[in-house]
Amino acid sequence: MSRSVTWSQTLTFFEDDWHDGNVPIMGVRTHATWLCTSVFDGARAFEGVTPDLDLHCARVNESAKVMSLKPLVSTETWMALAREGLKRFDRDAELYIRPMYWPEDAASGAVRPDPETTRWCLTLYVAPLPKPTGTAMTLSPFRRPTRESAPVDAKAGCLYPNNARAMIEARSRGFDNCLMCDIGWPIRPRRTALFSPASRARASSRSCARQAPR
Repeated sequence: MSRSVTWSQTLTFFEDDWHDGNVPIMGVRTHATWLCTSVFDGARAFEGVTPDLDLHCARVNESAKVMSLKPLVSTETWMALAREGLKRFDRDAELYIRPMYWPEDAASGAVRPDPETTRWCLTLYVAPLPKPTGTAMTLSPFRRPTRESAPVDAKAGCLYPNNARAMIEARSRGFDNCLMCDIGWPIRPRRTALFSPASRARASSRSCARQAPR
């Protein structure tokens, strides 16, 4: 039997209503369940502020396009829903704000997602910021994929198993985290960086200082 899971306070807007807890959003036949075609983004709320919330909401829509999904929710609507959800938590709560898209069904041939079946949700949940106690880093033997081999221009769920195995390997050697090299490019900052050199250069110092789960 797998271990039981206790979730922190969680609130999700799905199918035109707010739901408490770990609400089911997919079924066994859902395309994203077995072919990993979901996209998401992650903003933070802490100390009464939500830095770069507009940029995160805009980026999930761009990720949807990359994955051949329909970005059904405007940036303004994402932001309005996020602010509505924030009112249901304590003001000083440290939260993760995650808008998501995924396809429910496939186009002909099973593998291609059908954009006409795009679904979405917005979830907010308590996720305390990590304490600045120091981190032991190492260089991972695994590499970050390129755009030719994976949808690295989207914030897609399918990219993260590669990061997970890098972290697992690093922890097996006694480290907390790791750096990953691109194939043919220099080291990336942190194992979870999934952006091109150009986008990294555009990243604001405020965004880089914020340590959100990615």
